[in-house]
Amino acid sequence: MAKRVAVIGAGSSGLTSIKCCLDEGLEPVCFESSDDIGGLWRFKEKPEADRCSIYRSVIVNTSKEMMCYSDFPVPDHYPNFMHNSMIVQYFKLYAEHFNLLKHIYFQTTVRSVRQRPDFSDSGQWDVVTVDRDGQEETHVFDGVLVCAGHYTQPIKPLSDFTGIDTFPGTIIHSWEYKDPDPYLGKRVVVVGIGNSGGDIAVELSRACEKTFLSTRKGAWVIGRMVGRGLPLDMTMVRRVRDLIYGLLPRALLNWFGERSLNQRHDHKLYGLQPAHRLLDQRTIINDDLPGRILVGKLVMKPNVQKFQGSTVVFDDGTVEEKIDAVILCTGYDYRFPFLPASLNSGSDGDMKLYRRVFPPSLERPTLAIMGLLQTKGPIMPAVELQARWATRVIAGLNHLPPAEKMDKIIEKDIQANLKSYPCPKLAALQVDYIPYLDTIAKEVGVCPNIAWLLLRDPAVGLRVFFGPCTPYQFRLSGPGHWRGARQAILTQWDRVAKPMKTRPIPEPSSFSLFFWLGLSGGAAVIFALMAMQKKIPLFLNID
Repeated sequence: MAKRVAVIGAGSSGLTSIKCCLDEGLEPVCFESSDDIGGLWRFKEKPEADRCSIYRSVIVNTSKEMMCYSDFPVPDHYPNFMHNSMIVQYFKLYAEHFNLLKHIYFQTTVRSVRQRPDFSDSGQWDVVTVDRDGQEETHVFDGVLVCAGHYTQPIKPLSDFTGIDTFPGTIIHSWEYKDPDPYLGKRVVVVGIGNSGGDIAVELSRACEKTFLSTRKGAWVIGRMVGRGLPLDMTMVRRVRDLIYGLLPRALLNWFGERSLNQRHDHKLYGLQPAHRLLDQRTIINDDLPGRILVGKLVMKPNVQKFQGSTVVFDDGTVEEKIDAVILCTGYDYRFPFLPASLNSGSDGDMKLYRRVFPPSLERPTLAIMGLLQTKGPIMPAVELQARWATRVIAGLNHLPPAEKMDKIIEKDIQANLKSYPCPKLAALQVDYIPYLDTIAKEVGVCPNIAWLLLRDPAVGLRVFFGPCTPYQFRLSGPGHWRGARQAILTQWDRVAKPMKTRPIPEPSSFSLFFWLGLSGGAAVIFALMAMQKKIPLFLNID
């Protein structure tokens, strides 16, 4: 009889977890508290407690080829950077293709997940749910995959701002923000310069009388596209680049990268210059932020010192009066109230996770957390690999090391990140993108063998090593092998180009090209001969 696995949530993590369960012969039962799939990427007019919430205009920061599921490319006519509505549509195509919807119970909320009395032997869990009619039910599962997201608990540090109680305007978190309409013609302060803070400030700057973006530390800012207009991540996230970066001094890499970004827009001049070096923390991806600063509609400010009624005083002593609203883009805390409190065993009350997936404190590894990480790359391929690994562990096909060894690895990973992220809870979330993917892929048995590929299939091997690290690489061989992976790699740039080929561009004929080259070259020779005869100095005025 197949083991039953509870999947909590039907967003990007939940959908791939259902499929991975099916791939390993498990029986998934997914509980989704809303009425449809999509999770984080589903826009709703009003935020709902304990659920993710996005604003209407959200466009993903990672390109479609880099963020897709490894055995289901995004349709070639979709744009490279998708609006949230198109991401949800992609999820629906994925769910329909693999027949996942029949495993999902909508409008069913998980109230609690607890170990059964015989957990040390069975590894089973009691899962209590409440359906749309308020009916409570207890289920028994052999495994649990938590795919509930970690952008559900907004942090609103109101106590950090002296005089905040005297402010007569509105104060909301970005979790509550939906569109700029309520702020038309107003003066707004946005606090925090993460990706959401940058996006919201730019959007408001087109509707507000004046928008101020307050940041404590600044940030390095880069757009979604780089040389020749190609997607940033497809150019930067490559195995060969990781290899080179590992060989060169970090100080040199920081200098070169910062110099390159400052060539686009001088971060010091624009008030963006951060305290940290480029490679120490994640960059902010924003196409329009420098331009809005340049036209004066968006003004950079330091940290907010205090409020005096509708007046805001900043750390540098500057004052802005008649502020109508404040939007806090101050991040999220993560917690899963339905899980046992004993799992929050970290020094900051956080959840210790081996390879960001398994709590080492459990006697039996039958519960896994999906997607609780931060990285300089797309999250979905990492979560899919996590799900492939977790389902194999629950099915008994893979095994974890002893708890003591897992604890040591967790502590080592945290210590490596503390220099860039002094908060241990935040440091624990950070992973290096390609090394992390390869680590999990090795556990599953699907890490691409570059040397073997270069010898046996150089067309693919060269693209895997020198090209973008697209998810298809992890379907070339091993468990879950997909026959279409090779072709997907060979055609990935075709799918990048497809949505932009909307206007036929005539190619110049070879005759015309050679004619004009010959004509211009001949003219240059004749001019040079004439100049030599007349002894005309062409470039220097020599007395």
